[in-house]
Amino acid sequence: MELRALGRSGLRIAPVVFGANVFGWTVTEQAAANRLLDRFLDAGLNAIDTADVYSRWVEGNQGGESETMIGNWLTPSKREKVVLITKVGMAGGLSAKSIAEGAEASLRRLQTDRIDLYLSHKPDAQVPIEETLRAYESLIKAGKVRAIGGSNSTAEGLKEALETSKTRKLPRYEAEQPEYSLAVRNRFEGPLRDLCIAEGIGAIVYYSLASGFLSGKYRSKADLKGRARAGGVEKHMNERGFRILDCLDSSAKNHGSTPAEVALAWLVARKGVTAPIASATSIEQVDSLARAAQLQLSPQDLQALTAASD
Repeated sequence: MELRALGRSGLRIAPVVFGANVFGWTVTEQAAANRLLDRFLDAGLNAIDTADVYSRWVEGNQGGESETMIGNWLTPSKREKVVLITKVGMAGGLSAKSIAEGAEASLRRLQTDRIDLYLSHKPDAQVPIEETLRAYESLIKAGKVRAIGGSNSTAEGLKEALETSKTRKLPRYEAEQPEYSLAVRNRFEGPLRDLCIAEGIGAIVYYSLASGFLSGKYRSKADLKGRARAGGVEKHMNERGFRILDCLDSSAKNHGSTPAEVALAWLVARKGVTAPIASATSIEQVDSLARAAQLQLSPQDLQALTAASD
């Protein structure tokens, strides 16, 4: 499996990242999580994305359930093969105190001594970026974090963070995690992507399948009945969305693959993208992620998909 450099962090990740937001939500049994992660690792994939708040949106959950399930799976031998990505700040902000306490809690749940990539889950306008970066600096010096990054940043906010790192000689964001897919392109393309490319910042993109819409499983509102992600899918059910699905169907047929694999392969091929994040709740879906990571689309496929989603 090809490994890609993640910014200038020294970390190298496979072209598709496992989205562990499903743990504690649509995957609730530890044994099932173990099987999915084992299969993922055996396929040559190596990066797992989670956050301290996953999956608090489920009734009865408090957040941290995903990290706990990953930690229960992690053994010393697996730890050496895995790039662990987690996030802080969605609930408590990005103050020095919040980051320090958040890191300790995440390390405890993950049952590890280090976080490979620690992300600011969303910008915090109430805290000076220098305070946030100094908190990360302390964690890096203590060996508890290897690299840092942002998520949901604006181009202006990311630029300010980079300038502060440079002028104050503080660790810099080496990765950004924006929303990006064939269905939603404007949250990354433009100034944010241009900045990431110019500064050598890795981009790990989320909602890569538009909450499952780009898998092709949902062709009508009737298909959404009882589905956990129905709210995130329905907004894409319009003329443009179905045009994208038609193009995915055509490309998938040409390659003997699935629409989801083609949608991920389009992202893998996009300039500025290091890897898309995608979730899986079955062994079959994990195998599909591995196929997507190695699917080479033709220039004609890429051009047609880009045009369909314009």
